[in-house]
Amino acid sequence: MSDLLIRASGLTKTYGSGPTAVAALAGVDLSVSGGERVAVVGKSGSGKSTLMNLRGGLDVPSAGALSVGGRDLAALSRRQLAEYRLTSVGFVFQSFHLLQGKTALENVELPLVLAGRPPRERRAEARDLLDAVEMGHRTGHVPAQLSGGERPRVAVARALANRPRLVLADEPTGNLDSASAAAVMDLLLARVRDRGVTLVLVTHDEDLAARSADRVVRMRDGRIVGPEES
Repeated sequence: MSDLLIRASGLTKTYGSGPTAVAALAGVDLSVSGGERVAVVGKSGSGKSTLMNLRGGLDVPSAGALSVGGRDLAALSRRQLAEYRLTSVGFVFQSFHLLQGKTALENVELPLVLAGRPPRERRAEARDLLDAVEMGHRTGHVPAQLSGGERPRVAVARALANRPRLVLADEPTGNLDSASAAAVMDLLLARVRDRGVTLVLVTHDEDLAARSADRVVRMRDGRIVGPEES
């Protein structure tokens, strides 16, 4: 493993105030090294997705400290957080969030467009990524024309488009049958390994966590209740 990439200390996230306040995270301490693959496991409501959203710059903590790559995320402005999400993090969500009116190629190109990459360069990069996830033959198809096992492959390619240091995957195989889930995870793991990317996988699937990660972290009621080596 390389140097420390993520450091969370006393991380707290509370929604609402007064007697109706909900503590989604209650003092989380967690460090992740560069190139490490960590699975965060817990039931619905355990805080695992909230923790992922904070690390991805999609939300801000109520208290505590969180740094990624030496950057204090709580100190970043809204514009700086947007730049961080674009250049430093790749996301793979359970519902994939592919743009329905765009082809597979255009979906993968989108982060490169936002980053200001020249058209020829971004088109070539998007094609290479789709080839890498075995979707080179489907570049011109929109999401509605793709199968349930093909859409997550496009999402994986898009997550890697701007060569992020960190990929956050939130239940990436939750909507897939077991065969498709295994194939997608194998592709995701191969691509992050090839690029030396850190992977944080959020899942409730114990078998998937054990098979995919170097380390499993368990959460309950907004707290980490135990790491273990897989």
